[in-house]
Amino acid sequence: MAAHTFTIATRESRLALWQAEHVKALLQEQGHTVSLLGMTTKGDQILDRSLSKVGGKGLFVKELEVALEDGHADLAVHSLKDVPMELPDGFSLACVMEREDPRDAWVSSRYASLSDLPQGAVVGTSSLRRMALLRALRPDLKIEPLRGNLDTRLKKLDDGLYDGIVLAAAGLKRLGLGERIRAVFEPEQMLPAAGQGALGIEVRTDRGDVARALQFLLHAPTWLAVSAERAVSRVMGGSCSMPLAAYATLQGDELSIRATWGDPEGVLPLVHAQAKAIVTDGAAATRLGEQVARALQANVRLQTGQGS
Repeated sequence: MAAHTFTIATRESRLALWQAEHVKALLQEQGHTVSLLGMTTKGDQILDRSLSKVGGKGLFVKELEVALEDGHADLAVHSLKDVPMELPDGFSLACVMEREDPRDAWVSSRYASLSDLPQGAVVGTSSLRRMALLRALRPDLKIEPLRGNLDTRLKKLDDGLYDGIVLAAAGLKRLGLGERIRAVFEPEQMLPAAGQGALGIEVRTDRGDVARALQFLLHAPTWLAVSAERAVSRVMGGSCSMPLAAYATLQGDELSIRATWGDPEGVLPLVHAQAKAIVTDGAAATRLGEQVARALQANVRLQTGQGS
């Protein structure tokens, strides 16, 4: 394959830059010339309100898409869980890379696990999904908002503002902060968000040259799993304004997916759905995700008394 010169658009947080540098190094190994274009997104600037109140996932990608549209960059590297389920016209995910640890991590200076917390302890997270799942595990806890990049969140914990916080294990591991993890929540305890732990690379749809150059990074099992997970979120209207979890695993050709809905008001119990099927391509994975979403919707209607 011919060598290209590429510019990667990236947020400027330490984790985002690690992710972009990771892709840059892999492309350089293929003989390409690669530079980074660091950008600050609206999601990085608005730190006093939760994402669900200020516009959701798109806050972290819009500026990067403008750079792609204007030709200032050729590709953008994202944490897949930050990427809206519907991309704007003219943009597509060229590939999804092999998933890091998809689980949530418990981080605390004083308590080895969630179960060790005293009654009424303060736990930090701004994810509606994590709030709903934490409430189900420990309804006595006081859950407080926690915004900012990874280093900011850890500093707030170290400053004593929280007894513990919940973060994505993948980000901590990528930055070499795995020792901060006191415990991980198995998916049975706390189901991950759609796409959690995976990196997605976004390009302009008309840039077939870029998409072709990225194909060696595509990890098919991850692609199938996250296609199903993202289909659940898409059907459910998934953004940051709904407590929603979706997690799929592939064993041979069989894809299993579980999804959980939480009541945004925190009153109703969690609602679950799951399914599995033989899946060999992205379209089949998407159909399985849509099937689980419809089952989840039916279960939610039963839970909320809206009929069957």
